[in-house]
Amino acid sequence: GADLVLDGVLGIGADGSGLRGVAGELVEAVLSLGRPYVVAVDVPSGIGVDDGRRDGVVLDADLTVTFGALKPGLLVSPASVAAGRVELVDLGLELDGPPAVARLEVGDVAGLWPVPAADAHKYTRGVVGVVAGSRTYQGAAVLTTSAAVRSGVGMVRYLGDVGDVVVAAHPEVVVGTGRVQAWVFGPGVSPDDAGQRRRIEYAFEHVVGRGEAAVVDAGALELLPAHIGPHAVLTPHAGELARLLSQRGEDVERAAVEAEPLRWARRAHELTGATVLLKGPVTVVAGAQGAAYAQADAPAWLSTAGAGDVLAGLLGALLAGRADAIHDDPSLAAALAATAALVHGRAAHRANPGGPVGARDVADALPGTIAELLDA
Repeated sequence: GADLVLDGVLGIGADGSGLRGVAGELVEAVLSLGRPYVVAVDVPSGIGVDDGRRDGVVLDADLTVTFGALKPGLLVSPASVAAGRVELVDLGLELDGPPAVARLEVGDVAGLWPVPAADAHKYTRGVVGVVAGSRTYQGAAVLTTSAAVRSGVGMVRYLGDVGDVVVAAHPEVVVGTGRVQAWVFGPGVSPDDAGQRRRIEYAFEHVVGRGEAAVVDAGALELLPAHIGPHAVLTPHAGELARLLSQRGEDVERAAVEAEPLRWARRAHELTGATVLLKGPVTVVAGAQGAAYAQADAPAWLSTAGAGDVLAGLLGALLAGRADAIHDDPSLAAALAATAALVHGRAAHRANPGGPVGARDVADALPGTIAELLDA
C-alpha cells in the first residue's frame, strides 16, 4: 500500500537481462497492487546500464536520481523509457576522455550551427543538392527542399522529375546540376525509378570522389557503396538499418535493432564507414572516433509521414554550411546529425505544442526554432 517506492535493487552493474528470482517476483507483486510513485536510485533496476537494453522485469521509474554522470542506459532506448524524469547530482568527479554517449542540449546548438558572417554570400553559406521525390511522391521533393531552404543554407539545387512542383513551392530553388557542398538524396525515391537512381549514382560519385558531404536516406540506402567516409550520414529507421546490415552479412531483424539501437548503429558505422543516424523514439547517432549521441527532443506526434524528409533537408543544410570543418574533424558529422535531430524535435514542439503536427508544419517552424536556439 505504499505511495512512494525507492528502487535500489540493482545498480550500475546491471546488464539489461531484467530482475530475476525473488527480486523480480517482489517487483511484480508491488506493481500488481497499484502503481506507486517510483524513484530510482542511480538507475531503474533491471535496465542495461551500459547499452540501453531492456529484457525481462524492470521497475519503471517516475523519477531517476543519478549521481556523478549520466549512464548510457538513461539516454538510449528502450531502457531510457524506464527512467522517467532524470535528475543528475553532481559529485564533483573528474571524468577523463569522451563520453560513451552524449546528448546535446539547447545551449550546444549555437556552437555548432553555421551562422553567416557579415561578408557571407550564397556559396560560402553552402549549397545543397537534392535528389528526392518523383511524380508518384512529389511531396518528398517539396518537403526536403523546403527544410533546406528554411534552415538557412545559401542555395538549394534540385535534381529530379518534379522541378516544376518544387519551384512552384519555392521559387528560390535552382533546378539542375552545378556547384554543391553537400547532397541529400533518397527521400521519395522508389526502387523502380531509374532516372532518380541514375542521379543518385551521379551524386555518390561526387561524395566518394570529391569528398562532398551527403545525407543518404530512404531509397538511396540500397545504392550505398561498399565503403564511404563519415562525411556521408545515413538516416535509416530500424527496418532500413536491419536490411542494410543484412546485406553486409549480419543476421539481424528490425526487432533486434529496436532492442539495441546503439549497438547496431555502431555496427553499421563500422561496416560502412559512414556516420549513422538511426531514427526512432530516441534518435541514435554513431560516427567517427567513437562519437555517439542519443537525442530525445521530439514529441510522439512527430512520427508522421514526411517528417524524415524534413530531417534530411535540415541535416543537408547543416552539412553544407560546415562542409570544410567536417573534413578537418570527421567526428563533427555526428555532432551535426545530433544537432539536426534536436532542432527537428524542437520545431515539432513549436509547430503545435502538445498536439498533432504535419511534416510541413515542422518545416515552417524551422526558422523561428533556429533563431530561438541561437539566441539561447
